[in-house]
Formats: sequence, C-alpha cells, structure tokens
Amino acid sequence: MLCKRATEPRSGYWTLPAGFLENYETVEAGALRETMEEAGAKTKHIQLFLMCNLPHISQVYMMYHGELLDGEFSAGLESEEVRLFGENEIPWNEIAFTVIERTIKLYYKDKKEGSFGIHFDTIDKR
Repeated sequence: MLCKRATEPRSGYWTLPAGFLENYETVEAGALRETMEEAGAKTKHIQLFLMCNLPHISQVYMMYHGELLDGEFSAGLESEEVRLFGENEIPWNEIAFTVIERTIKLYYKDKKEGSFGIHFDTIDKR
C-alpha cells in the first residue's frame, strides 16, 4: 500500500504511511494512527520491520508491516491517492524518499525468502 503525498516535501510522489509521534504515544500506536490518517486503513499484527537512522535530518524512521483489515483504504487529508501495488507495479521513479524505496525493496526480498526480519540501516546524505 502506497500513498501519493498531498503535502510537501515531495508532494505528488508515492510513500508508505508514516509520520511523527504525538506526545505520550508509543511507536506502534503512532504507526497505526498514521496508517489510518493517511490511508484510511486499519491494520493488525504490526511488527517492526526497519529502523533507519537519518542523521542528516536528525530523524529515525521505524517502519512496520502488518495485515490490512477488511480490505478497506482511502486517501486521507495528506494523501492524493492510496493504492495497493504488486511488486512489478511499483512506480520506482516516483517514490518520495530513499528510506521508503529501501523499505519496499527489503520487504520484497524478505517476502521472496519466506521470512520477515528486523532490519537496521543508516542513510546519511551529509
């Protein structure tokens, strides 16, 4: 599931549902909330998939994967469009951020291997 961004930075490019945590919110609760806000989707059984350091922007991304409940999704206020893509349909030239591209590629690699791990990475563009 990818969301076409309706906000800057990188408006009009595709991303995974993601965002910043609210005060007193767990990372898991934040992932569920952002998925609902950006993609109108409820998920279950989420698991940590990738933790990526981005020191050049003073951020850490914690990406999760899970199951889509009820097959329902819709664009939220921060998304122009939300779609499910097969691996051969991913618009690679229109992915908003390097960390999102890496997350998707790791997902399909793990899927082919039949086991999802927890990955750690650093992207430093300084």
